[in-house]
Amino acid sequence: MVDSMRILAVSWRDLAHPLAGGSEVLVDRLLRELQARGHEVALVCGGPVGARPYPVHRAGGTFTQYLRAPLICATRLRHFDLVVDVENGVPFFSPLWRRRPSVCLVHHIHSDQWRTRFPPLVAAVASAVERFLIPLVYRNRLFVAVSQSTADALEGIGVEQRRIRVVENGIDVPSGPIGTESSEPLFVALSRLVPHKRVALLLEAWRSVQPVVGGRFAIIGDGPELTDLRGLAEGLPGAEMLGHIGNAERDRLLAEAWLLVHGSHHEGWGVVILEAAAAGTPTLAVDAPGVRDAVLDGVSGVLVHAREGELTSALSAAWIALAGDAGRRKRMGARARQRAGEFEWGRVVDAWEAVAAEALTGSQDRPGGREGLATPDTVPSRLKRSG
Repeated sequence: MVDSMRILAVSWRDLAHPLAGGSEVLVDRLLRELQARGHEVALVCGGPVGARPYPVHRAGGTFTQYLRAPLICATRLRHFDLVVDVENGVPFFSPLWRRRPSVCLVHHIHSDQWRTRFPPLVAAVASAVERFLIPLVYRNRLFVAVSQSTADALEGIGVEQRRIRVVENGIDVPSGPIGTESSEPLFVALSRLVPHKRVALLLEAWRSVQPVVGGRFAIIGDGPELTDLRGLAEGLPGAEMLGHIGNAERDRLLAEAWLLVHGSHHEGWGVVILEAAAAGTPTLAVDAPGVRDAVLDGVSGVLVHAREGELTSALSAAWIALAGDAGRRKRMGARARQRAGEFEWGRVVDAWEAVAAEALTGSQDRPGGREGLATPDTVPSRLKRSG
């Protein structure tokens, strides 16, 4: 039994934000689960915010929150034992304004993504902050990476391996029967419609796949590229841009799909891949950081390995091959559902409790402290740093 702790998350967004994604889902679910176990929890973030079963403190807007959040934490919320400092490109640099323990939660290192979203000067500064300031400022703190790919990327920017813990995201796996595969070919993509998700690549591959396979390609999600992608999809038979849909409809489509098709350039952890897996649907994806952590290549799905100029044709060929092999899809779907069960939320929260206890005792600073209190008895083997 873990003693009660007071854990405060400081994050960029709340789930109420229109651009909320996997990071916000993880933070919300983690706080809910920790609260249910008797820990005191709260969230500080930028607006807008919504009603939660735990306290949420709005710290301002997109940029002003980086000034206001430290003040809120240092005054109204100074009694909390541990701060979970969520890095969404730029963290809150909690070691500069808090002497008590904190951990830095990292989904992925942004690297090339800065250049796709910001002017060159801003991108260069942000990249330098991520690559140089983060390892320096957090040199005495633990990092939690949501995948081994992210852990490797953290080491690549100079974070000591002994300070990194891998705790992959959780997934809800339905206990009852799941839906059956559609009688007609149905393929689904599910993602935020932003450049690095490369949905345009999937549509271009569909141009070659549809004349051979037929059926539908349903793209679920919203984002700044929705209008442009709808324009691309208009001339493609079977391509459907569904935008944002309800959870029940999303789950039905995932269960009936022959494949989840995923083109992302990088992920922290492939949450949508595991959501499809929980519905018994395998994934066809481009080999990429975070994606390769979620897909067991050739077992729970297929990863496409190709150079950039050959990616569309390689993806199309793999798509057509899987569409024509129902037996293989069925075997991979069964294994995908089994794999999803390895990431049940209870195990994830066990691992987070162990990391929090380790951070609070400072055991990572002792010789051999890489495991600290996060021992094999307290952290499931799938959720701890190897080695």
